[in-house]
Amino acid sequence: MNEFKGTLLSKGLWLNEPKEVTEDAGKLSFKTDEKSDFWRETYYGFTRDSGHFLGMKTDNAFSAQLRVQGSYEGLYDQAGIMVRIDDSHWLKAGIEISDGQAMLSSVLTNEISDWSTAVYGGNPYEFWLRITVEKGVLRLQVSSDKKTWPLVRLAPFPVSDHYLVGPMACSPERAGLQVTFSEWDLTSPLGKALHDLT
Repeated sequence: MNEFKGTLLSKGLWLNEPKEVTEDAGKLSFKTDEKSDFWRETYYGFTRDSGHFLGMKTDNAFSAQLRVQGSYEGLYDQAGIMVRIDDSHWLKAGIEISDGQAMLSSVLTNEISDWSTAVYGGNPYEFWLRITVEKGVLRLQVSSDKKTWPLVRLAPFPVSDHYLVGPMACSPERAGLQVTFSEWDLTSPLGKALHDLT
C-alpha cells in the first residue's frame, strides 16, 4: 500500500492503486485495471484481492459516507465503498452490473464471501453510501439524494481496534470502468436509531 498524497482521503492507503488516477477539487477519479476483483472462494472456488481500494484508517468504531459516480458497462463492473480488516475480513458494497442490470450489491467476507443483490430504484450512476461499524455490528445504508438513507444491510462484523474504509471499484471482466468519488466524510458513529433514515 502507498500513501495517497491528494487532499481527498489524504491519510488513505492504496491497495492495488490503479494505473490512471486523478484528484482534483476534492474528487478522486480513476479507471479500473483489467480483471480487478475482490472475492474469496464461495461458489467460484477462487480467491481474488486485486480490486482497487483507498482505505482510511479508523478507530474501533466509525461512520463513513461518500458519493459514488460510475459509468458501468460490463458484467460485474462495480463501484462503492469497502471496510476492511485484512484480506479475509471485509465488506464491499455499491452498484454492480449483474444479469444486465445495475444492482445494489454487497459482499460480506468472513474467511469466505457471500453476495447479496437487489434491484436499485435510484440513479445507479450517482448515489451515496454510508457504513457504520460499532461493537461488532456493521450497518450499511444507501441514499439517492443524501437526505434519506434506507437500510441495505445489518450484519455481524469482527471487532477490531481499527479498520480501513474508503472508495472501492473493480471490473473483473475488463479494464476501464470510470469512477469518481467525492463528498467523503469519516466521523465517530452517528448514533442514530435503526429506523432513523436521516
